Amino acid sequence: MPHEQIWQPLAEELNRWNHAGRTATFWLRDDDAVEPTAQLDRLLRLTGTFAIPTVLAVIPACTDEALADRLITEPHISVAVHGWSHENHAPADEKKQELGPHRLRQIILTELATALARMQQLHGQRLIPMLVPPWNRIDSGLLPDLGALGFETLSVYGPATPSPIRMLNSTIDLMDWHGTSGCHDHSLLVHGIVVQLQQAFEDGGDGVGLLTHHLVHDERAWTFLERLFETTLRHAACKWRSAGDIMAGSAA
Repeated sequence: MPHEQIWQPLAEELNRWNHAGRTATFWLRDDDAVEPTAQLDRLLRLTGTFAIPTVLAVIPACTDEALADRLITEPHISVAVHGWSHENHAPADEKKQELGPHRLRQIILTELATALARMQQLHGQRLIPMLVPPWNRIDSGLLPDLGALGFETLSVYGPATPSPIRMLNSTIDLMDWHGTSGCHDHSLLVHGIVVQLQQAFEDGGDGVGLLTHHLVHDERAWTFLERLFETTLRHAACKWRSAGDIMAGSAA
């Protein structure tokens, strides 16, 4: 499919929002940050060039001051808590989980409290009180206790479901984990974004939550991000917002 034709459905959907006098919301979450790397630098340059607010889901047990120092000059970056150590505790015949029902509940809650405290110490005001479970999975029995630990929002992947804690989910994943392990076909990603926008247009939801993993991006992933930023930022009916602003219900 020709390059321009791939992106035409998104332009048409944003035109519909514009004609209705409405603005579509996009936000970006990138998972598995630990330390400064060439891939992280590339993400920071790209999102910084286009002024895209980005939340990095950082693994608390595996990170230190090096990452915090690297982010000092990146005002468009916030950080969230990506579990504790991103360690799988599920048996081999189940999907991977760190925060599943495979360990004592109090052990998990203690780890999450430690994780939040460590991230506050390292990142201060850059931290938002968002929990991003590794592999986007968490035992629902833990949700009622997250608020008491200090978390205000839970972010997994897929449609939001009824929950005792505010949910702000990613809805479009760039990576084809079960196929090529590279970036999804660009036309499929654009179609997915258009479907998300159509749903948000009808129900007033949180719009499009883009999920990326800078450490495993191929060139097609980087190319897609750049073109998406170019396409959306030049359209009056689109706004990239920070996760913190969406959590706070800010219209800014």
